[in-house]
Amino acid sequence: MALYGRLLLLLLLGFCWLALDPVLAQVRHPLPVLWMMPLSSGSWRQNLTAGVVPAVRLALQDLEDQPPPLGNYEVQLQLLDSQCDPAKALKALFDAMWAGPKHLLLIGGVCPPVTALIARSLPALHLVQVSFAASSPGLSNRKWFGNLFSTMPSDRVLNQAAVKLLQRFRWTRVGVITQEGARLSEMKKDLLRQLLKADVQLVASESFSADACSSLKKLKDGDARIIIAHFEDDSASEVFCCAYRLNLFGPRYQWIVSGTGPGWRLGWKASGCSANSLLTAADGSIRLQIRLLSRTNIVGDSGRTPQDYQDSYLRHLDQNSEVGLLHSFAYDAVWVAARALVQVMEAQKHQQKYNRNVTVSEEATERMLLEVLKGSQFQGVTGPVSFRNGERMTSVELIQFQGSSGVLVGEFNSSNQQLRLINHLLRFKGGAAARDQTEVHLQQRHGHFLFYSFLFSAAAGTIIITTCILIFIICNHRHWLRSSRGGSQDQLLLLGVLLSSSSVLVSALDGLSLSDQTSEILCSVRLWTLSLGHTVGITVLFNKAWSLYSLHSFNHKRQRRPAGGVLLWFFLLDVLVLISWQILDPLRRVVLQHSTEVDPADPDILIRPFSERCSSTNMEMWISTICSYKAPLLGLGCFVSWSIRSADVSSVRLLVLTVFAVTVFSVSGLLGSLLTSHDPPVQLCVSGVLVLCCNDFILVGLFGPKIVLVCWRSSDLQPPTELQIEAAEDEDLLRRMKLQLQSQSAQLDVQIETIIMQLCEESESETLHHLTREKPGKHRCVRWTHDAQVCADIRSSKAEASGPDDINSPEHVGRRLSIQLPILHHSYLPVIGGISSSSSSSLFGSHDAFLYHHDNFLYS
Repeated sequence: MALYGRLLLLLLLGFCWLALDPVLAQVRHPLPVLWMMPLSSGSWRQNLTAGVVPAVRLALQDLEDQPPPLGNYEVQLQLLDSQCDPAKALKALFDAMWAGPKHLLLIGGVCPPVTALIARSLPALHLVQVSFAASSPGLSNRKWFGNLFSTMPSDRVLNQAAVKLLQRFRWTRVGVITQEGARLSEMKKDLLRQLLKADVQLVASESFSADACSSLKKLKDGDARIIIAHFEDDSASEVFCCAYRLNLFGPRYQWIVSGTGPGWRLGWKASGCSANSLLTAADGSIRLQIRLLSRTNIVGDSGRTPQDYQDSYLRHLDQNSEVGLLHSFAYDAVWVAARALVQVMEAQKHQQKYNRNVTVSEEATERMLLEVLKGSQFQGVTGPVSFRNGERMTSVELIQFQGSSGVLVGEFNSSNQQLRLINHLLRFKGGAAARDQTEVHLQQRHGHFLFYSFLFSAAAGTIIITTCILIFIICNHRHWLRSSRGGSQDQLLLLGVLLSSSSVLVSALDGLSLSDQTSEILCSVRLWTLSLGHTVGITVLFNKAWSLYSLHSFNHKRQRRPAGGVLLWFFLLDVLVLISWQILDPLRRVVLQHSTEVDPADPDILIRPFSERCSSTNMEMWISTICSYKAPLLGLGCFVSWSIRSADVSSVRLLVLTVFAVTVFSVSGLLGSLLTSHDPPVQLCVSGVLVLCCNDFILVGLFGPKIVLVCWRSSDLQPPTELQIEAAEDEDLLRRMKLQLQSQSAQLDVQIETIIMQLCEESESETLHHLTREKPGKHRCVRWTHDAQVCADIRSSKAEASGPDDINSPEHVGRRLSIQLPILHHSYLPVIGGISSSSSSSLFGSHDAFLYHHDNFLYS
């Protein structure tokens, strides 16, 4: 008994000592705080409140165990029933503030309508609110809601993570489906704003309440491959059942779902689909969620690890209550509020200690509390707690549903807006991420390399052959003049062939990968060489045809005129048009797209071939301008060539054929280029082949026979005389004309002989007796050796035989015949196809002696 008495005495003494000691028996200062929660507005809200209360009690107990200064203050919560009604919540707040004591801070705010109204009124009431529910994206305006802080991340963070994921996989077309509700509707509006800012095309945006299949059907009709979904966790089975029925799953589709709960429970709610069907539809989908507890097992400022807190929370939870989704955020909210209030109280106490006359106003207390909350750095059970513009900075987890479980494949940090993916954990059914639409691959279409090689070789060969012919003409200049008149025209024609062949050579370089600047330069070079070469060629051929036409018409005396008149004017006109074209509307490399084709290896890939061609804005106008002055020249050349087609000379026939061939090739090349302009490789093939064929025809048709003739005559080493050079070109033509003249002259001589014989017979009887009476030396029969044959008497006998006035006398007849028959003979020649006297003098004047003997007639 004595021992027990001593112990009791010691306990009483200790109690009294503690009671009398002012330090050890210090009284805790109250911190009145309002706590607003819905209590009686539905069973689910009652369960939510019941799930949060154990966490709040645990936070208050842990605060009591903290050393000073936290241990010196006691947070006293006054519960207000908001009933999720803004009007009732505001009335309850006013009543509590009127009844007192003075409240500095408000905790809670689960209902979005109530939170929005109360947060808008906080500045006027000089209150600060710390919420443990996710704030709506509409509350991000700090001008209106600057006194609101939330320990739970905003729904905007989930949308930011979704947009970052889209940008990582370069998805630019999405479809959005949202379950109807105030909070999810706000999330949808914020997502649409962020998608617009990120330049992501919205295919369709649908909402659903009871039936999600009709909304998903619209997304499928719009060919939405990437689907962002906002729905409550208890609607996951319904949504994925509709996706399975509509075949909106597999390697072609990617689901991105935003959620805040612990995860889906597929199959727990009747949906009309089997569990395997739901797992198949959800396989590969990515869920964006905010963790309820931190994954790091470190001790926080409360002295608890996340696992320790969860175990304690479950022990305090009633058996009839469910685990609250917001319990961990409510625990950290109490701690953040208490730390901020204690820091403000200690600051005010420090001011009053040194200046007792200082009174802190409500506005000053509000400002101090706001500054403390903005700079809060707290390690809670949900992770590091810090605020930016009133929103909690946190990490969003990316959970991919693989098989029947979720795998953490990445995180999004809201503080630095960085997305980190664990690529080796990502699993896509198609082996790669789904495409946001049918992918179109641009493929440049080139002609076959062998074709370009052949075209390049053919053009190079034509250029080499032309150069060799040009060198041959220069080296054998005299022999060439003997076989062909107009050697300078032949050289100009070869120059035109060189230019036009060079354009084909430049076109064949399209098969190489060249820079844009080099390609544009080659476009201009190709245009200039082709146009100038064509101009030189057709003008030279026209000059040659016109010279033969003038010679064949026999209307003018043949003169050696320079052939560069027409060529010079057309060449200058062509240069003027090309310069204007180059300055006003230069050629550029234009991309021409062709019809798409399906990739045989992947039906979701379309191949769209494209080609590049040289073009300008007014391409048709410039081509029409060039054709306007070249077409008449080609037409006139064909007319002139057709006029001399009857000449039976091989060189003339070849020239006529060449002129028509060049015209046909020119027209065909123009039409072929216009008809194949939609396919540049084919256009290059058609135009290049036609140009080379035209040039080869000129080389073979015109220059081939002349080269053979020069080689055959090159054995004659004596230099040709000027007379031979002058007559070399027309040798064959003159031979044919001489034969024709000889035939017509023979016929005319026979007629003249017949007429003379008849006249002699008629006058023989009249003049016979006069001839016998004269002396033999004074009478003779005179024969006209070229024009006529007459019998004449001596001048004295003519007067005796007939009178001077008799027009039929032999003397008058002889005079008429001696004068008229030669005139008739020479003037008759042009009528029968011969030449005029002036022309014949020029034609035959170059010959020293051209004699033809026919009986007793002599032509000289």
